[in-house]
Amino acid sequence: MRKIIFILLFTSFESLYAQDTLKMSLLFTGDIMQHESQISAAFNPDSNRYDYKPCFQFVKPILSAPDLTIGNLELTLAGPPYKGYPQFSAPDELLEALKDAGYDVLVTANNHCVDRGKKGLERTIDLLDNAKFLHTGTFKDTVDYLNDYPLIVEAKGFRFSLLDYTYGTNGLAVQIPNIVNRIDTIRIRKDLQKAKGQHTDAIIVFMHWGQEYQSLPNVWQKQVADFCLKHGAKIVIGAHPHVLQPMEWRKEQDQLIAYSLGNFVSGQRERYRNGGAMVHIDLEKIILRDSASTVKMKNVSYSLVSVYRASNVKRTYYILPVQQFENDSTFVNGSGALEMIREFGRDSRGLYKKENKNVNERVRE
Repeated sequence: MRKIIFILLFTSFESLYAQDTLKMSLLFTGDIMQHESQISAAFNPDSNRYDYKPCFQFVKPILSAPDLTIGNLELTLAGPPYKGYPQFSAPDELLEALKDAGYDVLVTANNHCVDRGKKGLERTIDLLDNAKFLHTGTFKDTVDYLNDYPLIVEAKGFRFSLLDYTYGTNGLAVQIPNIVNRIDTIRIRKDLQKAKGQHTDAIIVFMHWGQEYQSLPNVWQKQVADFCLKHGAKIVIGAHPHVLQPMEWRKEQDQLIAYSLGNFVSGQRERYRNGGAMVHIDLEKIILRDSASTVKMKNVSYSLVSVYRASNVKRTYYILPVQQFENDSTFVNGSGALEMIREFGRDSRGLYKKENKNVNERVRE
């Protein structure tokens, strides 16, 4: 009887103070890269332009479905000559494909952001602005940094503070007055404090960190992630290793870490590097009558993508959802190519089954 009375009282209290419930979906992807083999494959001699839309055609339904899709742009748009590693400059048409595929926000603080110096950094920012992308991590000058950082991102009644940092720039100097956010806990703490003052629903931090090709985060990554979560971040997303690293959803604290999402698209064909993961997050926001609100992650899951290079004349690159293509030989040409997709799926699931905490594979709809 007491239990029934308590439930009735709680229900009445909730209906008295609860005003509205909002829901939204977030998606994060790994590194967007352009090696020379990708650039060559995208060139169309008939139009004398580059066409990347085929590359994204099979993941477009996934990227465009969430309310907000965010990725790591690990290259510059510095204009010709277009080059891959070690100093990247990708064709401008790549942005058209990213916009068409469903990306909303791109982060730019990484070890390749000054590959083409001041001109490359600033031209990249200009093109992102012209294409109506929200972006953060690199800035033309202090004025832009002070006005636009932390970046506020709004979608479907939710507001987020987005921060972005890199461990370095491959030894290349950042030219005055440009700014590239570096991983420095003193500065990060100040930025997180400023983000709290923005009174957004959640703080998201992107980190370009860790050791390349290592499937487990190092001590430093863990320390920096814990530091960010301790000082106000809800979600920490990592990049740079070019292979997958574990995810950890701390349900009691309502916090998430994804140490590395690997390569979303690249020319790297080696085992573990020829694919990546996407993190799907479903959020719920309860708004009370006094305008106070609470935001929680209701579900977190991952899905895998593998990069397939076709055997046609152009050697076209495609990003393929693993669940959709690992048992489908109608599109993937050759048993060796299909086995690469399956191998990436086995390797990734093996790592995640052992190391992930509360983050399981998303069931294909």
